[in-house]
Amino acid sequence: MNIVRRVCAVLLSAAALLGVVRLVAPATAGPAGEPPGVARQLAFLRAALDDGAGSDAQALFPEGWFFAHALYGLARVELGLREPAGRREPALREARWALARLESPAGTGPFDPGLTPAYGIFWQGWTNWLRGGVLALQPAERRDPAEAARFAEASAGIGAAFDASASPYLPAYPGQAWPVDSTVAVASLRLHDTLLPPRFAGTVTRWLDGVRQRLDPGTGLMPHRVEAATGAPVEVARATSQSVIQRFLVDVDPTFAREQYLRFRDRFVVTPLGLGPAVREYPDGMDGPGDVDSGPLLLGVSLSATVVTLGAAQSQSDAALAGALANYGDLVGLPVDTPRTRRYALGVLPIGDAFLAWSKTARPWVADPPPAPPATVAWWWRLPLLSVLLLVGVVLWLPDLRRRRRQRIERGEAAAVGLLA
Repeated sequence: MNIVRRVCAVLLSAAALLGVVRLVAPATAGPAGEPPGVARQLAFLRAALDDGAGSDAQALFPEGWFFAHALYGLARVELGLREPAGRREPALREARWALARLESPAGTGPFDPGLTPAYGIFWQGWTNWLRGGVLALQPAERRDPAEAARFAEASAGIGAAFDASASPYLPAYPGQAWPVDSTVAVASLRLHDTLLPPRFAGTVTRWLDGVRQRLDPGTGLMPHRVEAATGAPVEVARATSQSVIQRFLVDVDPTFAREQYLRFRDRFVVTPLGLGPAVREYPDGMDGPGDVDSGPLLLGVSLSATVVTLGAAQSQSDAALAGALANYGDLVGLPVDTPRTRRYALGVLPIGDAFLAWSKTARPWVADPPPAPPATVAWWWRLPLLSVLLLVGVVLWLPDLRRRRRQRIERGEAAAVGLLA
């Protein structure tokens, strides 16, 4: 084997071995532990945001700048809640920084201030959820009064808008409504009633009644898009919204959330080519076009929905699916590690790191973690991929191994001839 080929063989074997490690090493830590690498991901993401990653994300889709900052702040809250109360100040500082960015002119700019509530339910729901997270990081007896008052005021505006609406789904943009946005906002009302004196139980009950009356008839799930005035379904359930809905619905109504999650998992989670779990954008048996939210669809699979479903599974205590999705992502996501940072996809799309970090830190904020559902991912799902990695690791060594085997046979034959002579 010449030197160039030997170097290539060594590098390919090392890459295959690294793939094996990423496929089998724990990539999640459940609701209590710190997921491996997420803190370093957030270090990379903060530096990227300071360098303009939010503007880059905005060029990809209308909520890119907002999501890049919101998910960064929420992931910081998630990690902070895993720390003792006396060690939460760094997380609190970063979460406040992200919240200030959402409330800045750059954060509100893409949204309509004339909507009810102002800037639309997408902006209101996600921003209010982060406000609640900022309060949750503070001991109850030492919460900032101004922050508590702002959370209560914003929650009251959201609750009043739901109470006055004929539809459970408020508009995110003029004349346009998506159930996922209202789900986040209603979860923020439940968070309010956990952190501050409760006042929105009736609003949440009415909202759930309205949701149950307007489910997508094809799947029994909340639809992707609805008619703005009535909330009537106009688009079948899709994974880019369902994966977020399932993350938040557990904090609204755990029983209804479990029913919806099992339906979602049954219709959307697949194993394309038998190589690992992934999430279809459309229900199994239905195809449709991709868009800026789903990204390109390969074999019907949405990469973005697959990443966010990791968080939904973890929120539902579905450790088997969450762990499988995380390991698969660590294999194919090409993470690059340094002593201080980790970035996926070679750091090309920091918004992807934001979604992944937020998903790996998922857990309910209001409800207790639910019992684990029946597992649908068997322990042996990795075997096909491990076989592929084994083949990749040895392929360049095979000619040399065959040559050495042939040489041993020839030497043995020569020795036998010598003995006979």
